[in-house]
Amino acid sequence: MNRTFRTAAVIGAGTIGLSWTALFAAHGLTVRVSDPREDLAEAVNEALEQYAPHLAARGLDVTGLADRVHIAADVTEAVRDADVVQENGPERVDFKKDLFAALAREAPAHALLLSSSSAIPSTAFTGELADQDAARVLIGHPFNPPHLVPLVEVVPGERTGEDAVAAASAFYTSVGRTPVVERKEIAGFVGNRLQNALSREAVYLVEQGVVTPEDLDKVMTNSLGLRWATVGPFLGSHLGGGPGGYRHLVEHIGASMKQTGAGLGTPSQNAEQQERLIEAVEKAYGSSAYSELTETRDRRQLAVLSALDSTEKEEN
Repeated sequence: MNRTFRTAAVIGAGTIGLSWTALFAAHGLTVRVSDPREDLAEAVNEALEQYAPHLAARGLDVTGLADRVHIAADVTEAVRDADVVQENGPERVDFKKDLFAALAREAPAHALLLSSSSAIPSTAFTGELADQDAARVLIGHPFNPPHLVPLVEVVPGERTGEDAVAAASAFYTSVGRTPVVERKEIAGFVGNRLQNALSREAVYLVEQGVVTPEDLDKVMTNSLGLRWATVGPFLGSHLGGGPGGYRHLVEHIGASMKQTGAGLGTPSQNAEQQERLIEAVEKAYGSSAYSELTETRDRRQLAVLSALDSTEKEEN
């Protein structure tokens, strides 16, 4: 089924919701934003001003960006004419149950109902919906900030229709994202499970005094992060096996890698160790303002994306 996306409702205007708002508007959609925060209009204006240069750097026309964004009085007004709804509420099953019941009731029957949930599968909060409403609900989980980081994990629930999965993938592609459909629900989905696995070992290494937080970040940005930004873990391993590929790698160093994997640590959960870790991270980065750190992060991410774009153009 071909769908046209002209109007998007963004429900929840925290960091993720504001980033979605800017991205959708930059791609020409009319965006209606709803959030109970008292400073909603101010937050939206600040976000559009902050993100416009990022979007322009990605080749988008940001002229009249704010004219396409409207503050809605409530959820009902936000979703009334929506073709797609992007929910960005708290990570609580009870909250999402109530909210999606309202979205299903108030949004047009054709509207996709998407959740930015970072850990909770949609089946967990759609059990009380009618089949025709559950069929159009699914996860569209981005990575922060979604107006820059391309990935969106598209995760259907047990009753999500195939046409909704295809439509969600088409929608995210239309706004310049890279959708990946995950065919089995699992807590945390794929990206956060990978991130958590790495973070778990990073915390352990710092706790054990092997490395400082700052130096561990240097290890990542000067090796694995650089590699994975271009090829990912499996292709990286395939290339690591030389002409023999992944098979050669497994046959020759698979045993030693298993031994290393078996020795991965379990971080301490006690309050004392946690406080030491927090203080170590604050020592490394606490002297810089949050806005300065995010600006540096976003500038570097833009540089990586621009470099990859240039390389792809040369390859094609």
